[in-house]
Amino acid sequence: MFTKILIANRGEIACRIIRTAKSMNIKTVAVYSDADAGTPHVKLADEAYHIGGSASADSYLKSDIIIDVALKSGAQAIHPGFGFLSENSTFVAAVEEAGLAFIGPASHAIEVMGDKIESKKWAVKAGVSTVPGTADAVTDINEAKKAAAEIGYPVMVKASAGGGGKGMRVVDDEASLEEGMTAAMNEARNAFGDDRVFIEKFVVKPRHIEIQVLADGKGNAIYLGERECSIQRRHQKVLEEAPSPFISEETRAAMGEQAVSLAKAVNYRSAGTVEFIVGADQDFYFLEMNTRLQVEHPVTELVYGLDLVEWMIRIAAGEKLTLQQSDVKANGWAMEARLYAEDPERDFLPSIGQLIRYAEPIGEGIRVDSGVEEGGAISMFYDPMIAKLIAYGKDRAEAIERLSTALDHYEVKGIESNRQFLASVLENDSYKSGDITTGFIASEYADGFVVREPEGDDADKMTALATAIIYAKINRYYEESREESFVAFQSSPQGQHSELVSVSQSEGELIVCVNDKSFNLSSPVSAGVYNGLINSEPYVAQISSDRHHVIVTKGAMRLKIQILPHHLADYLAIMPLADEGAGADEVLAPMPGLLTRLLVKEGDEVQKGQNVAVIEAMKMENMLVAEANGVVKQIKAKEGDSLNVDDLIILLSLSDDNS
Repeated sequence: MFTKILIANRGEIACRIIRTAKSMNIKTVAVYSDADAGTPHVKLADEAYHIGGSASADSYLKSDIIIDVALKSGAQAIHPGFGFLSENSTFVAAVEEAGLAFIGPASHAIEVMGDKIESKKWAVKAGVSTVPGTADAVTDINEAKKAAAEIGYPVMVKASAGGGGKGMRVVDDEASLEEGMTAAMNEARNAFGDDRVFIEKFVVKPRHIEIQVLADGKGNAIYLGERECSIQRRHQKVLEEAPSPFISEETRAAMGEQAVSLAKAVNYRSAGTVEFIVGADQDFYFLEMNTRLQVEHPVTELVYGLDLVEWMIRIAAGEKLTLQQSDVKANGWAMEARLYAEDPERDFLPSIGQLIRYAEPIGEGIRVDSGVEEGGAISMFYDPMIAKLIAYGKDRAEAIERLSTALDHYEVKGIESNRQFLASVLENDSYKSGDITTGFIASEYADGFVVREPEGDDADKMTALATAIIYAKINRYYEESREESFVAFQSSPQGQHSELVSVSQSEGELIVCVNDKSFNLSSPVSAGVYNGLINSEPYVAQISSDRHHVIVTKGAMRLKIQILPHHLADYLAIMPLADEGAGADEVLAPMPGLLTRLLVKEGDEVQKGQNVAVIEAMKMENMLVAEANGVVKQIKAKEGDSLNVDDLIILLSLSDDNS
């Protein structure tokens, strides 16, 4: 067994690998970029080495430097995690040439499975069901049109060297094919340096189901059930679970056997994942094989009671796989939510900045895989994932309940996150029933995500909490607590309304009366998480306040309210609300990033909602749109510029027909 390994990665996956290595008494070596100096994975490792600049190309993709560090540190093996160099066959060959072990598959398996066209050929040879599509890459639009017509619309244009949802476009008809193909090729070229694409049938009402395999390269291979990964946005997974609420025992066995057949065909070793697209009738087709550890591997670990990282290390050290297929038994249900640094209310734009408050939830069945800490920064240089929140339960309902409660406890301040969006998905009736497809988010959130305003009893309880925090602030100035009357002002789409609220204390409880209803609060109320009782029932919510303005969130609900002592409430009428947001005549950079494309020029007429520019940040392209009708008056930035938040890109002369 190895005594020291190097982790050629960062963030949560580096921390995850380090934890398993420590449990095996293996010392660890971390590498880090300028942006990652002092981050948790650097602190957790036994040794850490600086390898270059903040951009991935200047650090984590520098294979020669990483191998050199491994040799200097005395490491015997390299674990690549996921992303970066994890599926780079040239890197694997260089690692082995240097006399080091690669904790993952051999270069041959990575090479043939890493190319979607080549992997499909191998899948056919191994007897794996495949989606109808082009056998080779397509570059000519006329050739693409002919192929798409034979396959039948809708079709998917996919980057051959793609991954992570990049270089993929769904095309519904021939008129949209050229635009979709060009966009996919551009994105693939920028992300992978390879613009080859192929075309395949797009399965209607599809589910994304993947099979976890383990193989030792010595002829032994097993599958560990399936993961349901259908909840996706822009082809990027958001929520995953094991097992799937949809797959039958017969389909599971058939998919698993085909996945093992493919693994054996390429003499696979280590952990790997075979991904399938599954139709409404449980007809399934091979998508690709990921020759690495998957982001969502924790749900499989919890359901099957295995440490996949440990098995990767053992297999790389030459051990045989001792598990037989008959040993694999599922127990319970696990769900993973990916917490991203993005703003769901602004079309999921990336959010960058310092984590001024960061506190992870704990509790029965809860696991958090993260690589950040309070005071740290979310950088523009890497993936926007903050952490993975995983919940385990005896069944799906319990896993959903625990995950929802954990999200209410999860504190992330200083940046925007998708925490409440995740809560909204978990509250969705279709999701709770397991009636989902890969189009779930596009369908259920067709008009974007908007937090839900509480109503009825929910609104009254959240108003009580908001009032309690203002009451606590006021009573800091008095030696004894006293009864107080307040007026709660709430603005909503129906206009502003107010109500009289009163607060008193009795036998250690705070009693808040809202709308003639009394709410007894068992715990002190302060900014952060309220985790106590309301009228003897458990209640969890997050509260923040600024002077008399209070925000209370619970699940997908958010209450924004002003709480004023009764004697001051009359002054609100002469205190107009401040305007928010930039003018509609400006197109500003919503986040730091690279301006990759300008889609208009000075003098062009534009319509509200029209795409005008593209910014690349956190490895994704983000489309900017005009917010009003007008004419492009000035373009203040050029393609290739690195922009900061709110940098002016385009100035419009507004038309008279904006209303």
